[in-house]
Amino acid sequence: MSATLSAADALALVEARDRFGVQLGLDRMRRLMAELGHPERRYRVVHVVGTNGKSTAARRIEALLRANGQRAGTYLSPHVISLAERFRVDGVELELSSVIAPVLEAVDTVEADAGEPVTQFELLTIAALNAFAAEAVDVAIVEAGLGGRHDATNVLSAEVVVLTNIALDHEKELGTERSVIADEKLAVVDPGATVVLGEPEWRDKAIARGAERVLVANTPSERVIAAAEAHLGRSVGAGSAAATLLPGRCEVVADQPREIWDGAHNPHAAAWLARELGASEHVLVLSILEDKDVEQMLDAFARLGSTLITTTSTNARALPAHELMLIARSRNCFATIEAVDDPVAARARGQALAGGSGSALLISGSLYLLHDLVAVRPRRVP
Repeated sequence: MSATLSAADALALVEARDRFGVQLGLDRMRRLMAELGHPERRYRVVHVVGTNGKSTAARRIEALLRANGQRAGTYLSPHVISLAERFRVDGVELELSSVIAPVLEAVDTVEADAGEPVTQFELLTIAALNAFAAEAVDVAIVEAGLGGRHDATNVLSAEVVVLTNIALDHEKELGTERSVIADEKLAVVDPGATVVLGEPEWRDKAIARGAERVLVANTPSERVIAAAEAHLGRSVGAGSAAATLLPGRCEVVADQPREIWDGAHNPHAAAWLARELGASEHVLVLSILEDKDVEQMLDAFARLGSTLITTTSTNARALPAHELMLIARSRNCFATIEAVDDPVAARARGQALAGGSGSALLISGSLYLLHDLVAVRPRRVP
């Protein structure tokens, strides 16, 4: 199978599993790990959990550990440009077919025994964990998907756990109180682990989980350094980690007009982006999923500009552009609002308005929107 699986076949296999949706629970993952001979036990692990900033933290930890002589594998989710973004070893993306093919026999066996499908995220996760063992990495930096307790990545026993922050998101699955969400995310902590917190209020919860050390780091850079130092057992400098950039994370992709892509997909992320970009005037092109706190997101985005183009990503949970426009009008926080169903056409309209007004263009609200625009993605501007 590994010799004949093409890139197109691998992509089709992965995309076909999207129909199974999210099925939280660890039984299938534990069976898969056993079927594969427990590859997740062959390297040390830094596990990154939290509401926002996980991918950036993971990539920056990767950069810092590589700079300090570690062979590092990194697993991220979701992706913006291609699925290969999720699998990296020594800073190089792995080919999708090369990571998917070796686990398909185990998937077939477990599905037959369990009588239920392996989900898309489970398939991608076992593919990553197995590939890291095959590549003989020293350390895997693994980003959790949804929550922690029942997330597919919680088959790992991590020596270092990073909790970036806690905000309201995925309330249906995780709860509507920050304290409850913190419990869910910190459930990945094993006794004896070092926990790096972005917020000190969760210290007692980490200790209750059995953490041997709890470190509080107030800034993203401090969290990255603390995690790397906890793994290495010695002090390190920030090195090149702070310069690490990810697709779709406050990314400048074009100039004239200046165009920024960011996957801010909840109120906390939108508020952070508003602070990061400051008072400059932007034309906004937004798509937002229906299960988000749409009103709070729009209020935060309104701090960045008075002109809004609403659109609809291809994700099944995306609000229709017209419906998002009506919600935005009800908030009375944008002077100009238009609805353009097609994301490519919406971006083009935003470019025209931004170019005519001297404003920057911001594409945001959902990583799915950014993925839909990959075909027209400009070259990154430093």
